[in-house]
Amino acid sequence: MMKPRLLLKALVAAAGVLLVAAVGLFVYAQLTYSSSYLFLPDKPHALAPVVNVQDAHKGDKGGLYFVDVIERKATLAERYLPFLRRDGTLVSEQQIGPSNVNDKERARIDAASMALSQKIAEAVALRRLGYKVVIHPHGALVENTMPGTSAAAKLLPGDVITAVDGVATTDFGRLRALVSRHHAGERVRITFIRAGRAHTVSLRTFTSGAPPHQTAIGVLITQAVGIKLPIEVKINVGDVGGPSAGLAFALELTDKLGSDIDRGRRIAATGELFIDGSVEPIGGVKQKVIGARRAGIQIMLVPAGDNANEAKRYAGTMKIIPVTSFQQALHALATAVK
Repeated sequence: MMKPRLLLKALVAAAGVLLVAAVGLFVYAQLTYSSSYLFLPDKPHALAPVVNVQDAHKGDKGGLYFVDVIERKATLAERYLPFLRRDGTLVSEQQIGPSNVNDKERARIDAASMALSQKIAEAVALRRLGYKVVIHPHGALVENTMPGTSAAAKLLPGDVITAVDGVATTDFGRLRALVSRHHAGERVRITFIRAGRAHTVSLRTFTSGAPPHQTAIGVLITQAVGIKLPIEVKINVGDVGGPSAGLAFALELTDKLGSDIDRGRRIAATGELFIDGSVEPIGGVKQKVIGARRAGIQIMLVPAGDNANEAKRYAGTMKIIPVTSFQQALHALATAVK
């Protein structure tokens, strides 16, 4: 039999080897990227320096902010040891976007979506302030498609849907109404514009998993619209993409040209804004709320429903205000306790 001292030395040596191997494996896992993606909080961005318009009011000690999410590949360690980033959300490559759209094309689509959200925000805010804004809706813009649906195989982000079953759809509300006439499993004919050319495809409908469980075709859409403004507005957010800052842009523009919205408070807002003033749900709520909370934001506006419910889980003492429209957002901030 091995003597106790020799046994102890052997055990210590074995433990040392295992420790070195474990550390090496962990370091490797930290430096090697997986096929998954990670959403992480980013700090809020002040709107005052990025939204510029003539005859703007001077700011005060408060301020309005938009929030975004850091999106990057997850390391192997982050994928298999999620407790390393409790503030993160792990998502698959399929959840990021269609598999037939590469990173470069996805960045272009996000940039186009951001540009459209800015124009819609400008139109909604200026129209609310009494300016004459010319609006020409011309279809429903496809932002993304749901994996596994026939839409994912036939439509791409950037396509503009112009008709359903031969009936023109100049706005996304009309599209939803026409699709809802079908029962789940039926076929619907979708006409769309891609690169200046019209195409028609047949898509199979299904019942959406989220309330109110309507008939759907598996596309995330926004308004394709032409807008002519009476005054020049410039918004420059750098390389941030996506449509979720629309509500925030409209609030900042209203604050600069109309009433004092923040009233000395630090307020963040997120939500996709549509041309009719409605505010629709967005992604990355957890990270946006955590980022705002860490920065000392006092009030945060988020789309009502699931977004607001999730936001309240991570808000701490920060006040969450659920909204469904731009008008409601203005009223909520005007009546909120300072």
